[in-house]
Amino acid sequence: MAKDKYFLYPKDVDSFGFDWGRLALTVAPEVNGAERFSGGVVDLPSGEGHARHNHPGAEEIIFVISGDGEQMVEDENGNPVTEKVGPGCTVYVPESRFHSTKNTGSGPMQLFVVYSPAGPERALRDLLDFRLIPAGT
Repeated sequence: MAKDKYFLYPKDVDSFGFDWGRLALTVAPEVNGAERFSGGVVDLPSGEGHARHNHPGAEEIIFVISGDGEQMVEDENGNPVTEKVGPGCTVYVPESRFHSTKNTGSGPMQLFVVYSPAGPERALRDLLDFRLIPAGT
């Protein structure tokens, strides 16, 4: 996409599809030239979620747009801290910390995620269940 794309919807960009849901990066170096962070919309169907993982060298912000779930973030000693989350909740994941998200609600869950610096989301392309979903699909 051209670097002059300031206003984007998830349908405007290719998405990363997985068995557990979908990520549409609406802000990233390759999408619109963002240099210091990347971000996008995550859609999780009811009962689905992503497994415990981390982003070496990067922090993450997770903002719950809609739906209800459980969010786990490891503390500084590596102990899992799990909380129920819902619309309006902001979750901070410190650099390189393991975390996971599960939709525990009866409907879809939607999140907005931000990675700083940009880049850790590129590793998602290496997952076995990764598939590229063309824009508009």
